Amino acid sequence: MSSTSKAPLQTRNLPWVEKYRPQSLDDLISHQDILSTIQRFISQDKLPHLLFYGPPGTGKTSTILACARQLYKEREFNSMVLELNASDDRGIDVVRGPILSFASTRTIFKKGFKLVILDEADAMTQDAQNALRRVIEKYTENTRFCLIGNYLSKIIPALQSRCTRFRFGPLSPDQMIPRLEFVIQQENIDITPDGMKAIVTLSSGDMRRSLNILQSTSMAYDKVSEETVYTCTGHPLRSDIANILDWCLNQDFTTAYKQILQLKTLKGLALNDILTDIHLLVHRVDFPPAVRIELLIKLADIEYVHRLASGTSEKIQLSSMVAAFQAVRDLVVNEAS
Repeated sequence: MSSTSKAPLQTRNLPWVEKYRPQSLDDLISHQDILSTIQRFISQDKLPHLLFYGPPGTGKTSTILACARQLYKEREFNSMVLELNASDDRGIDVVRGPILSFASTRTIFKKGFKLVILDEADAMTQDAQNALRRVIEKYTENTRFCLIGNYLSKIIPALQSRCTRFRFGPLSPDQMIPRLEFVIQQENIDITPDGMKAIVTLSSGDMRRSLNILQSTSMAYDKVSEETVYTCTGHPLRSDIANILDWCLNQDFTTAYKQILQLKTLKGLALNDILTDIHLLVHRVDFPPAVRIELLIKLADIEYVHRLASGTSEKIQLSSMVAAFQAVRDLVVNEAS
């Protein structure tokens, strides 16, 4: 991959997730067991219908597009591959229309089968999925289907049984870091070791998210460090979370509430992010087991209400969080005495 200064304009303007998308199966950085199985299918010309599922940013779409590039020459690609995404309407009419007509027409001068890629298939309606069953069965001879989704449970069992399933799990830091380092080198980014660690931590195994964080931070700041990464993503710093926990446990209710609210407003933090991070710190504080259980249940209730009830006031939920810590502190004092 050439550096930005020498790259053509259309490549320079691309988001990095597309600019550095793997072009062949050899470029993919994870799930080697899945890739070797698919490679064997292709080499033996016995590709079954495929179902890829797992969290976003784990390489599902990149894998099938790399397969398609290996199967078809560039000039054949458009006539042999039909790719439909969540942005397209995929109700029953599309299954009976474009998908059916593409799958049912044979290729006279080209050998092999056609490929239909249905990205985000878990968003398809129940009727569309039911209609797809028959299409898959009827035209297996000249068409292969690849369904891609985040949630296996949202794809009907009848479709699952017609496909070979592969689960794409979140990527490990060992897999992500070399790829990030390659992009950093190509784009000449000034990054600190704690900045890299922050990107890997925040992306939680999602390669797409890690590249988006890297690109947005490098565009906003000259240096990519832990602080600039957290600031750019609007995520609370570890020092902020440590301060919030300290205030909750050591200050009176009013002082703790005011200080957290002030910090929240100043840095534009979301209560949900605070709850998620503070939950991790709770496990490291030396609470008696009964007290820890009580606190975690209260935090879970706050998060549940906060996320599921539309129009919930963040101020009320914040005061509820501070109150939970104050109640727990009293429990610890009572147990000690």
